[in-house]
Amino acid sequence: MTNILTGIGTFSLNALQNAGRGSMLLLDIVMQMPQMWRMRKEISNQMHIVAVGSMPLIITTSIFVGAVTAVQAVYQMQAYVPMKFLGTVISKSVFIELGPVLVALVVGGRLCANYAAELGTMKVTEQIDALEMLAIDPMRHLAMPRFVATFLMMPIITIFADAIAIFSGYLVSIGTMDVTASTFKEGLLAFFEMKDLLSGLIKAFFFGAIIAMSGLFFGLNTRGGAEGVGNATMMAVVGSCVSVLVADYFLATILFQIIFGD
Repeated sequence: MTNILTGIGTFSLNALQNAGRGSMLLLDIVMQMPQMWRMRKEISNQMHIVAVGSMPLIITTSIFVGAVTAVQAVYQMQAYVPMKFLGTVISKSVFIELGPVLVALVVGGRLCANYAAELGTMKVTEQIDALEMLAIDPMRHLAMPRFVATFLMMPIITIFADAIAIFSGYLVSIGTMDVTASTFKEGLLAFFEMKDLLSGLIKAFFFGAIIAMSGLFFGLNTRGGAEGVGNATMMAVVGSCVSVLVADYFLATILFQIIFGD
């Protein structure tokens, strides 16, 4: 019993300590925001890494998200709901939930691994210490550009992914599900609400911040050589995925029960 209580206490203290460190890291990054213009080239490079580098993953994921959503919707609806609502079901599922969440999980895994491995290697090889000795602020030159790029590009990536998923669902519906193009478009347009799209984009902003913070936090706190870099990369990816799913619940509650609630 004592060992169990000791373990719970140790876990709680570590969690609180990491929360404090993460809050201080976020504060340091925010304090560097006025220097964004000076770091515009590095921010632009990071935007390219976030968006263009993720396109193969986004395109592949979005195609199959739209396709499987169409298949599942038809399977569940065909005996109970007219097929004119198929476009509605696919669009709302993609805009509200599947688009932003799956994009965050896929892109987050890639970016967190990238950030944690890159910064972790710099940390254990004392390159970050060398920057500080040269009066170069790591927060300004390493952390802030990556945070800003991820935060700004995630909604753009999500819009792109939504469009591909809807088009994929459309092709699958009219090609294999015996649904006419006019029927699909009727359902897509009849019940489209801007708040559905906006809610997904709001989620994407928060998910972008979570992804960046996870990769940066574990990368900058790496210890223990090559093994430490591996552990930091693993923890960054796991932490990002879990945090995205937890945040999705709270954001959905706030958005649809408070902000957009009728």
